[in-house]
Amino acid sequence: MSKDAKKNAVSGRIDWMITLVPFILIMGLAVYLLIFPEQGNDVISQIRFFFGDSLGAYYIVIGLGIFIISLCLSFSKYGDIVLGAYGEKPKYSFFTWGSMMFTCGLAADILFYSFAEWVMYATNPHVSQMGDDITEWAGVFPLFHWSFIPWSFYLVLAVAFGFMLHCRKRTRQRYSEACRPFIGKHADGLLGRVIDLFALFALLAGTATTFSVATPLMAEIIVSFFGINISRTVVTIIILLITCAVYTYAVIHGFKGISVLAKVCIYLFFGLQLAFLLIGGQCRFIIENGIESLGKMVQNFIGLSTYMDPARTNSFPQDWTIYYWAYWMVWCIAAPFFIGNISRGRTIKQVILGGYVFGVGSTISSFIVLGNYSLGMQSAGTADFISMYEADGDLYNLIFNIIKTMPGSGAFLLLILLCMIAFYATSFDSIAYTAACYSYKKLGEDEKPGIAITLLWCLLLIVLPIALVFSESSMNNIQSVSIISAFPIGIIMIVMILSFVKDANKYLEEKKDKNDR
Repeated sequence: MSKDAKKNAVSGRIDWMITLVPFILIMGLAVYLLIFPEQGNDVISQIRFFFGDSLGAYYIVIGLGIFIISLCLSFSKYGDIVLGAYGEKPKYSFFTWGSMMFTCGLAADILFYSFAEWVMYATNPHVSQMGDDITEWAGVFPLFHWSFIPWSFYLVLAVAFGFMLHCRKRTRQRYSEACRPFIGKHADGLLGRVIDLFALFALLAGTATTFSVATPLMAEIIVSFFGINISRTVVTIIILLITCAVYTYAVIHGFKGISVLAKVCIYLFFGLQLAFLLIGGQCRFIIENGIESLGKMVQNFIGLSTYMDPARTNSFPQDWTIYYWAYWMVWCIAAPFFIGNISRGRTIKQVILGGYVFGVGSTISSFIVLGNYSLGMQSAGTADFISMYEADGDLYNLIFNIIKTMPGSGAFLLLILLCMIAFYATSFDSIAYTAACYSYKKLGEDEKPGIAITLLWCLLLIVLPIALVFSESSMNNIQSVSIISAFPIGIIMIVMILSFVKDANKYLEEKKDKNDR
C-alpha cells in the first residue's frame, strides 16, 4: 500500500466529530474565561452550587455504592475471570504494574495536598468541633478522601475496560463501547456519541483541575529557589508547556516510555517520603499519629461515607467529600482505561485487591509522612502553620515554608520539583494516549494512535488549565469544573458496571457450555 493510501485509510478511521467537538468546546470555554474572567467564574460558581449542594447525595451514594461493588466483584464468581486468555500470565511484574497504575491515576496534586490538606481541615469549623486536639481529626480526612472509595472508582472501571479489551477483544476503545452490552445498538448511534463526548469533556475538565491546583506550587518553588524575578502566573505557564513536552515525548514512545517514567516517578516519590521520615525529626509522631488516624478512619468509615450535613451547619461534605468524589470520577475517563490496558493476564480479584494494596497504600503513605511532618511541628508548638494559612490563605507559600523547615531545604525543593514533573508526565501521557484512542472509530488491541492525533490531544490538555490560571480562578471554582463535569459521568459509570456484569455472566456461561462439551 502506498503512503497516500495508508494516510487516507487512517484518516477515514478517525471520528472527526468526537475529535473536533471537545476541541471547539474547550477552546470556546478557554477564550470566554480569558475575556470575561469575573463573569465566567461567577457562572461556574452558580452551576457548582446546583450540582454540589442541591444534588450532593447523588455523589455520596455513588461513592459508597461502587466501593461495595468492588468488594463483591473481588470475592464473587467474577473474581477468578482472567483478563485475557485462560492461563495467560501478566506482562508486567507487580511492582512495574503498580507503579504504572499509581502514577497514571495520580498527578502532582498528591504532593500539594499531602503537605497542606490537614491545615485546611484544621481551620474548618466542622473538624474543629470534633475534638479539642487538632491532631485527632485533621489527619483522618485526608486518608478518607484519598483512599478506598476513590480508588474503587478506578479499579471497578479498570476491570470493565480490561474485560472489554482482553476478553471480548472489542476494537472501539471508548466509554460507549464498554456500555454496549446494556445499551446495545445505541452504542453506535446518538446515545453512544453523547456518552463519548461527555467522557472527553470530563477528561479535559479533570486535567484542568489538576494542572490548575498543583502547577502554581512548582512555580513558587522555581521563583524562590532560582531567584527569578517573574510572576508566578508566567512561570506556571512555562511549566505547563515544559510538562506538555515531556509527556508528549513519553506517549509517542508508547508503553515502554511510560513504564520507565513511572518507575522514575515512584522512586522519587518514596525517596522523598523516606527523607522526610528520617531527616525531618518527626519520625515518632509521623508513625504514631499515622497509625491512629488510619484506625480512626476505618472505625468511622460508614459514618464518614454517608455524612451529608442536611441542616447545612457547616457544608463540610459539600465543600470536600462531594468535590473529591467528583474529582476522581472525572479522572475515571483515562486512568481506568489505562489500568485495564496494562492488566492483561491478571484476574479481576488481582486487579482490584492489588490496586488497593499498591494504589491505596502508596497514597496513604504520602499523607501520613508528608502531612504528619508539619502536623507534628504544629502539635509540638515549634511552628504555627495554621496561623500562617489564616493570615493570607496562600497554600503555595505555606507549603514552601513547610519545606524550608527541613535541613538542607534547597535540595528538598529540587527533589519535590523533579517529583512533581515526573508525576505530571506519567499521568498525562496516559491521558493523552486515552484521548487519542477516542479519536478512532476502531483501534486494534495492539494498535497505537497516530502521532498527529496524539500531538493534538497533548496540546489540547493544557489549553483550559492555562485559561484558568490567567483568569485567576479561585480554588473553589477550579474544584467546580470537576463537580459539574462528573454529574453525567456518574450515570455512565453505573451503566458501564451493569454492562460488565451482564457481559461477564454471558462470558461465564459460554465457558461453562464449552467445558461441558
